Formats: sequence, structure tokens, C-alpha cells
Amino acid sequence: MLQIIKPLKSEGELFKKIMGEEWTRLHPDIQKRFDKNPLADKPLRYHGALTELSCSFWGKLLGHITRPLIKGALIPYTAHDFPVDIQVYSKENCPYIFKHRIYRLPDRKAIEFTSYMKESEKGEVLEYVGMGLGMKLVVFEKDTNLHFKSDGYFWDIGICRIPLPDILSPGHTYLMHINEGENQFRIRIDIKHPIFGKMFVQAGVFREIKDT
Repeated sequence: MLQIIKPLKSEGELFKKIMGEEWTRLHPDIQKRFDKNPLADKPLRYHGALTELSCSFWGKLLGHITRPLIKGALIPYTAHDFPVDIQVYSKENCPYIFKHRIYRLPDRKAIEFTSYMKESEKGEVLEYVGMGLGMKLVVFEKDTNLHFKSDGYFWDIGICRIPLPDILSPGHTYLMHINEGENQFRIRIDIKHPIFGKMFVQAGVFREIKDT
């Protein structure tokens, strides 16, 4: 019998279900941040700056090759200290949580990228980056902060989910969400390929933009 997946109200709703007792060990600021419901007509908005955006030679090559398919998921540039805007939102009668990013790199046209998160029928956390490509995420607590690591990439063609070999993926993804106060957090993303080594890095600090 297939599990009926209800529309998510927030990422926190899914993470609490997946993490169980670990969720209660997260810093209260993080719990509060992820418990907020992004409404279809009222997204959660964050503004910040990436202190580091970098990629290796192989990362740059992969980023350029895949950009027509997955746009800004793998950015093939290096830059520092530039603004980024993020919106987290939902859609009516849709079981996904969407995250739209705008990277305003210096001397380049802004790069926009949207991914979405869902729960699988098996209770897994899946994040899709475009064209049916996505990764399974392991979500866990460490030192009261929120951490994510990839547990395999896949290509979803509708009727089935085809696993991708590690060698054909961008690499193992590790993301840290580090709390720095009630309304501020730090993000770091590292993607490391099993053969080509570290491919991509993003690191920066963000704050929620609250409606007045």
C-alpha cells in the first residue's frame, strides 16, 4: 500500500519527523527558524553575503557542462563577498518546499537557481535541482547545529528513480547550518568528488528579512 504524502508546511515539519529525538537537541533558534511556514503568497526571505564561492578546475568544467540543465546548482566561478538573496516558499496543493536563490556575482549577470525538497514514500529527504536530478539527504544534529550530507544522487524519470554512480555525480555534498543568533546563521557547503577531490565550496552568513 502506497504511503500518502501530505503537503509540507515547513522544512522543520519534515526534519522533525526524520530526525526524531535529534531535533530536540538543535539550538532553539534553529528549531524556530525551520518551524516557520512559508505560505504560497508569503515566502520566507533571507539576505546575506557569500564570503567564499569557489570551484576547482574540474568543478568549473562540470559547472559549465551542466548549467543548461540545472542552471545555478553548480556555479563554475570563483568570487568573494557578494550578496545573495534566498526565498523559501510553497505552492497551493503541492507537497514540496521550494528554495529560490539569486547570486549577485560582481561583474556578471545574476545567477538564479531553484530547488525543491520533498519526502519520499520511504520517508527519505529528497532535494531536486532540476531535470529530475536530485540527491537523498541525511539530516542530523551536531553541536546543536543542523547538518546535511548527501547519500546518493539519482535521476527521477517519473516511473522510477535511477541511482547515479558516485563517479558520475558532482561528489559527496556536506552542508552546515550554524546558528549565530536569533536572526543570523552561517552556511557552508562542500562538494567533494571521490576521484577529483574538492569540487565546490560556498560559505556565507544570512539574516531573515522580516516584514514590517
